[in-house]
Amino acid sequence: MSEPEKLEGKSRKNSVIPFIPASESLPEITLKAVILGFSLSALLAGANAYLGLKVGMTVSASIPAAVISMALLRLFRQHNILENNIVQTAASAGEALSAGVIFTLPALIMLQYWTKFEFLPTLAISAAGGILGVLFTIPLRRALIVEAKLQFPEGVATAEVLKAGERGGEGARLIGMAGLAGAFLKLCQTGFKLVAGSAGGSVTVGGALFGIGSDLGVALLGVGFIVGLNIAVLVFAGGAISWFIGIPLFTVFADPAQIAAITNGAQGYAAAEEIWSAQIRYMGVGAMAAGGLYALISLWGPVRDGLRSSRDALAQMKMGGSDSIPRTERDTPIHFVIIGTLAMAVPILIVFMSVIDQDALMISDGRFAAMLAFSVVFALVAGFIFSAVAGYMAGLVGSSNNPISGVTIATILTISLILLAFLGSQTDFVVDTTKATAAAATAIMVGAVVACAAALAGDNLQDLKAGQLLGATPVKQQIMQMVGVVAAAIVIAPVLQLLFTAYGMGDVFPRAGMDASEALKAPQATLMSSVAKGVFTRNLPWGMIWTGVAIAIGIILLDKNLEARKSTFRAPVLAVAVGIYLPLELSVPIFAGGMIAFAVSRTVKARWSDGEKRKTEQNNATTRGLLFASGLITGEALVGILLAIPFAASQSTDVLALAPQGFETIADILGIIGFSLFCVWLYKVAKGKQTL
Repeated sequence: MSEPEKLEGKSRKNSVIPFIPASESLPEITLKAVILGFSLSALLAGANAYLGLKVGMTVSASIPAAVISMALLRLFRQHNILENNIVQTAASAGEALSAGVIFTLPALIMLQYWTKFEFLPTLAISAAGGILGVLFTIPLRRALIVEAKLQFPEGVATAEVLKAGERGGEGARLIGMAGLAGAFLKLCQTGFKLVAGSAGGSVTVGGALFGIGSDLGVALLGVGFIVGLNIAVLVFAGGAISWFIGIPLFTVFADPAQIAAITNGAQGYAAAEEIWSAQIRYMGVGAMAAGGLYALISLWGPVRDGLRSSRDALAQMKMGGSDSIPRTERDTPIHFVIIGTLAMAVPILIVFMSVIDQDALMISDGRFAAMLAFSVVFALVAGFIFSAVAGYMAGLVGSSNNPISGVTIATILTISLILLAFLGSQTDFVVDTTKATAAAATAIMVGAVVACAAALAGDNLQDLKAGQLLGATPVKQQIMQMVGVVAAAIVIAPVLQLLFTAYGMGDVFPRAGMDASEALKAPQATLMSSVAKGVFTRNLPWGMIWTGVAIAIGIILLDKNLEARKSTFRAPVLAVAVGIYLPLELSVPIFAGGMIAFAVSRTVKARWSDGEKRKTEQNNATTRGLLFASGLITGEALVGILLAIPFAASQSTDVLALAPQGFETIADILGIIGFSLFCVWLYKVAKGKQTL
């Protein structure tokens, strides 16, 4: 049997019955779909940029984008489900691209290599990296979606939401209601200062410092519900490793002079935060690097099989022509993929040439040219490898749990070590920190391309899975993914600059006297800058990093044991690693959201004895909770961006403050009460009996 015949047999064996059959052709890319997709992508890019900079996590926007697009398309007389799918395909690209950008490019601010977000370099890197992510996964679509037995949870859920929308439902109302409520709470917290946005405290036992705190915003509550109990528990476990084991042990066994230098007079919970920032979070670096390497090794087989399947599909098309491929199996032709990949290398090279400072590095023209060429090639090769990994992981655990941070840290650590070997013979980076900063910025730029590509790869395949179930045309979805990338790339730099001007990022502020408690933590970007510069200045806390590697190995072995026992609870190492390097106060509300999701599932399960009815009601409850949680995230994030406008204009985060002096205790109480009420509300909405 020939390879094409084998492929055709596999496709029939693993085929699904789409909602719209391949024989029926409906309008997909229409003018209103392009306008809506472009606009929603820009909007969701901004919202998720705020969320990611604040908490270090983003969630898939496919489902909220689908619900919003359904509501908007109903305003038109003519629309269909495939047109709706095209809109959400473009819109979800905005969330994905913002994740790749905010995990990396703010590191240039942390390094003080940039004093502001440069528009054209940010636009070019994000657009080129995002388009590469779409292109790299086109050859893998058939293997990962058609043949592999992967779940693609958000893709399946998006398809179900769109099908339900054809039958009517109240999804848009849930998102709108939650969005308004979440927006009002955020306004009271960050704008009016009447409600506390976080609460924390500490206790010292036998010289060991224990800190505990929680963010009181509802966006993280929504994140926890969406990722579910398993991931929420692991993220919290990572935080517990840092805050309940790492910090107490460090305060007991470290040199008191070193502790005093780190804390710089801070006491209690603030001292715990300083110790975590300077030392303990680097365990997360080691865990992320080890987890990223493990993901790459373990997924090599599926990636290899995917490439072989793509080769077989191309052979079939050459033998029978494009008409031999059903409408629902038509991808962007492979020669366009190759041409597009080479074309994207041009803006990447131009940006590298303009941003990387040859004078600061003080290297010859020949060595500079060689470094640029190697950096571009490395970005393309690593981008393809990690896009394949991200695509497979999206099918395995979903886009919201995709290890973008892990693959980016692995990329930056690798390119930094290579550049150190390449440039170290001419430069002593330990002595000249200006050169170290320029070299670290080079590694960050390469990492940004890879991060954007990997983020879009997972999102593209998730949307293509939804398209497969609905009967969409893959090539049209791939085109609209690129449209969404361009829309998000245009707005991301102005949004980042607005947020930086209003709040500050990490420990860098655009002006003196800003409120450090309002700063966007940007945990990934802060970590990327520390790792990149630390390699060149040789001051990384390698003891902490290797401890993180050991923790990761232990978690990998635990997960293997759980897999062998066929446990429904799994322990993906990167979820724990995220918790290690996130502030504990961010892990607590995520854990609360996961617990609510678990409680809803148990309640609904106990309500129905019939197996099929129970499954249907559990799916309905999950969808209700997911939409409500998405509304909470979107409402808080959009208000965070809108508040940045008066904050930036007045150069103060207190311009809207209404709280009188000495109101802090009452604000703390109101914050805890408000957060608790939202927990109860989310639970009641999710377990309700409405059918979506």
